[in-house]
Amino acid sequence: MQTLRYFVLFLGITAILTSCGKFEKLRKKGTDEEKYQAALAYYKKGSWDKAVLLFEELKPILKGSDQQEMANFYEAYCNYNLQQYEVASFQFKRFYETFGRSDYAEEALYMSAYASHRASMPFYLDQASTLTSMDALQSFINSYPQSKFVEEASKIIKESRRKLERKAYERAKLYYKTSPTNLQNFRAAVYAVNNFQREFPDSDYNEELAFLRVQAQFDFAENSLYTKQKERYADALKYYQEFVDGFPKSKYLKKAERFYEESVSKTAKLEEAERLAKAAAEKEKESQPNAAGRLGGAN
Repeated sequence: MQTLRYFVLFLGITAILTSCGKFEKLRKKGTDEEKYQAALAYYKKGSWDKAVLLFEELKPILKGSDQQEMANFYEAYCNYNLQQYEVASFQFKRFYETFGRSDYAEEALYMSAYASHRASMPFYLDQASTLTSMDALQSFINSYPQSKFVEEASKIIKESRRKLERKAYERAKLYYKTSPTNLQNFRAAVYAVNNFQREFPDSDYNEELAFLRVQAQFDFAENSLYTKQKERYADALKYYQEFVDGFPKSKYLKKAERFYEESVSKTAKLEEAERLAKAAAEKEKESQPNAAGRLGGAN
């Protein structure tokens, strides 16, 4: 009988909600039960903006009742469907913490992580939110390894990792592109490639970036102080050898060979200049005692 009464009340609320001004009238004069049934009706119709307002108003009133749990759960979904992903993530997490024994606890924990994923930024912006969502998804998998959501969660983690990979790839390229205006960006590009290779050893970008590292290191050596050039050309030769070992049939091989040949040639010239400078210094040193002797004899 009680169920029938709620059903009739639900149908009545559904009918009157279509009339103009009924929503505000309901908020001001409706009973708590009428508001709750109306919130459910709006929710099922997809009127998330109206449903969420009613659920927000009802939560303090419903505290301790059987309806409290579902009001919190539906409110989180309302915000999710309104694309308020950060708010929804927080509310789903709070639901899980408050109603840990609920039949919806597992879903709430997953939705908290998933909403966090939806709130994450595109690859070209800051990726702190992506890392947060990945941690949340992995935590969910650890908590519910047999969940029906595990496959999707694992897929999203892989997608997020590809986004981080793209971010790191574009960062290394950007450092190199901006190097003409900032010499240290040549070195930053090299460091970025080193970090990329450690974080993403199986990436398809590694061939291109391994070549970029050779190019960036060569350009860094070219634009360095004379006293620093030899050691920096040596690094370019080292990176060239690593590139050839890793990608012996690369489409960038001929370009890399030119940097190798130039590095060898310029290193040879630097070593010759060092030899000549050393010889000149020794010759000058040898001539100094003779000059001192001649001056002493004159006295």
